[in-house]
Amino acid sequence: MFKSKKGQGMVEYILIIFLVVVVVISAVKLFGGKVNTMFSETNDKIATEANVR
Repeated sequence: MFKSKKGQGMVEYILIIFLVVVVVISAVKLFGGKVNTMFSETNDKIATEANVR
């Protein structure tokens, strides 16, 4: 039937990239606010300590 499998490999790579993008977007939506809060709190603590000394 199908003799050429060159396109198959490309489709597989595109599917893998698509799945990775979906996972990354989901993780950012899920943890983005928490990470932002954590960095903001850390930045505030560093700024406070820098101003004390």
